[in-house]
Amino acid sequence: MLRLRTAYEFFWRVFERGPKTIDPLLSQINKCVDEEQIFNIVRNNTAKLSEKHVECACKVLWQFQKEKSDLMRNIPYVRDHPQFLTLRILAKDKIELMDDDTLVNVLYIMLRFAVEAHDSLVEHLVMEAWRRVERFDLEMLSKFSSCLGDQQMYISPLMGKIADILNRNLDSVQELRTLSVLMVNISSVISQNFCERLVNKTELLLDTVDHAQFNTSIRIVRFLQKIGYNYYPLLEKCNYVFISNTTHLNLDTLSFILVLYRSLQFNNFPFQVLAREKLSKMIALSHDPACFVKLFVALGPLAGPTEEKQLMSSLQMMMDELTSQQALAIVVTMEEMNSKDSYLIEKIASVLYKYLHVYKPVELAKITKALIHLHLHNSEFFRILRKFLLSHLRNSVIPNEISMLVRVTAMLPFPHLDESGLSRVESILPQCSLSDLNTFASSLSTWIQHDRSHLDNICQKNIKLLPQLNTYGYQRLQKANNLNVLWEELKYVHGKWFEEELLEETVVTLQRLSDQITYTNVVNLSAFIVKTNYLSAPLLDKIASVTVQHINKIHPLAIHSILLPFSVLNYDPPQRDEFFGVCIQCLNSHLNVFEPHILVFLGFTLALAEYFPEDLIKAIFNIEFLAKLDLQFQYLPPFLNTRIHSRLMEFNRAVCLECPELEIPWFHDHYCQQQQCSKVNDSINAPQQQVYKMLGEILGGPNYAKPSALAPYGYVVDFEYILDKKKKPLPYRHQGVFLDDLPSVYWRPDTPDSRSGLPPGAQRVALEFLDSRAFCKNILHLKGRSAMKKRHLEILGYCVIQIPYLVWNSMELSTKDARMEYLREHMFAEVKS
Repeated sequence: MLRLRTAYEFFWRVFERGPKTIDPLLSQINKCVDEEQIFNIVRNNTAKLSEKHVECACKVLWQFQKEKSDLMRNIPYVRDHPQFLTLRILAKDKIELMDDDTLVNVLYIMLRFAVEAHDSLVEHLVMEAWRRVERFDLEMLSKFSSCLGDQQMYISPLMGKIADILNRNLDSVQELRTLSVLMVNISSVISQNFCERLVNKTELLLDTVDHAQFNTSIRIVRFLQKIGYNYYPLLEKCNYVFISNTTHLNLDTLSFILVLYRSLQFNNFPFQVLAREKLSKMIALSHDPACFVKLFVALGPLAGPTEEKQLMSSLQMMMDELTSQQALAIVVTMEEMNSKDSYLIEKIASVLYKYLHVYKPVELAKITKALIHLHLHNSEFFRILRKFLLSHLRNSVIPNEISMLVRVTAMLPFPHLDESGLSRVESILPQCSLSDLNTFASSLSTWIQHDRSHLDNICQKNIKLLPQLNTYGYQRLQKANNLNVLWEELKYVHGKWFEEELLEETVVTLQRLSDQITYTNVVNLSAFIVKTNYLSAPLLDKIASVTVQHINKIHPLAIHSILLPFSVLNYDPPQRDEFFGVCIQCLNSHLNVFEPHILVFLGFTLALAEYFPEDLIKAIFNIEFLAKLDLQFQYLPPFLNTRIHSRLMEFNRAVCLECPELEIPWFHDHYCQQQQCSKVNDSINAPQQQVYKMLGEILGGPNYAKPSALAPYGYVVDFEYILDKKKKPLPYRHQGVFLDDLPSVYWRPDTPDSRSGLPPGAQRVALEFLDSRAFCKNILHLKGRSAMKKRHLEILGYCVIQIPYLVWNSMELSTKDARMEYLREHMFAEVKS
């Protein structure tokens, strides 16, 4: 068919131009059926070959390669053939005679045949194309940008020129395939504004094209991954294309799409189910290391117990055949899978050991992180690994690379740097981002904690380094004038140094730049506030205002992230009802777009803020949804499954207690027993024992208070005691009553206490000691979870007394007598008569 198509195209050109344009040499070249025939024509007609003949010969040679499987291709043979060298010489001599199409086509094919970028022919072709680039049509511009990409010229001035041409002509572009190629290639040299224009244009064109454009959709996702923008509307449309074209989902495409999705943190449950089903069938067919590694990387993070066992069994047989890059891909995937197979971990480490000398710094960093996570116990391996890391550190001049090397070195059993390493760090501090500075501060803390004796040897270096980190951090914040750029530096910043030295200044800077808060970056700002636990009313008010104003421009999947800081920090913006109202309205209109576990998180987040949308509640608490959630648990990592289970229980509890009229059943009794039995049976710690003794003295004996008391609906109270209607303490009949001893019937607010009955007028009192996690970072403001617990215990009939540890451990309460007086004052005064 391909031969017929080539012949058809040739004869169409002939008849269109007329009989006088027939070229016997072109005809001979197009009729060739293998490389040798092409080379014979070149050998016998060298003097007659024009630039068109050269282009045609190159095209046919490349067509032969495309028709072969990967294993059958013979690119090195063709590239090194004497007659192919003749074609290259002829092409170089005839560059000025080539039209634009011929010029770009020849360059494109030469690069396909792996002709080096520094080859004189390639250099001359690129230079000539640069001179003509303004007159290229969009298709030629696209192909030329791919040629530059093949030469790793993604951030070159020439790529910038191509981006500028596209920017000027974007409104007239109607061909999405060509545009998608350009987008991927120019992604490193475009502004944020241009990125947004490209995304909007792509979204518009994607609605008008045939869904069969599978590869175009892959390129669109690749573009989003390269610019780090998980734009949900576009991702969802591309995902629909993938699911609608299952015949295109082979090992190569599936593995590539999954890698892109993971990078963008885009988890689409239907696609994961489809991918796991297809990939699982390929395990038995993957016999060579290259295919198996690709399959392992794609399927590993999605694999269930059966698939994981098959993968590990196959890996064990192929381990000794792995190349350096294959071994790297395997160990990174094993980290993602949280592998516990100590034999395979040791085995992959032995393979990596052979290649440590060939890995680049970023690859050594990945290896270090993975093997530390997998708990490899091999001091010799880590000693050699550290040697290579420090060697690269001493030679590097790139700040983020130095930061990366310092960070992973600090993970090793021997985490400290030598004096030359510290000097390298000090030399690049003025160029460092906040993220880099935070890495150095965290690493320095690790060195101090690990080996103080070693620190003495380089004490002066460290004394100089710490204040410099603070100074450069402050300077970086004070000079910041772009909120989005600042966010890129803050995205991964965390830890004690940042919180103690820079957090307040960072919030001041964010408030200074608050006029740059838009609907496109409110999610980022919300994430920062949740991560830092810092309550800034001006920032939260601005987030709420922007959300209300631009709710129609915000994707529904972003709503949860926006709501989170308000619920977690227990903060009400001035327009509370309007803010939560528009968010809930948006959610109710798009419930079908959410993954099951995200709906659970949404429900719990809204419950923290005392909002209970009936549509959302009914969408979650039904058999069909819970079955779908159970199925999704098979595709999510264990830590996330644990978190989802916990949030579902807490949301179920909140709905039962605060919305009894909805008659949602409480179905987490057994779950709570599993979670709490071991905790309840544990002995209380020393501070609790101290408080317990004080309570006994105040109340009249140890049997008047119950530590770690179990309340209905799975709550555990630090201390519980009972006062009669005259505020006199009542004794417990039996101490040490655990959850297993309680009736399985849950206690609802409209039913009698299923535990021991209380005399008329008696009151249960819950005494809670709240540590720093219960409050915002900067002020003693109760966070959402602690506020919810207090609310729920009060619904259950408790009088709740919450004592902050910050107060309990203050100087004012430093003596036992002061603490006893404080307890007496609060234990009885806050209980209603």
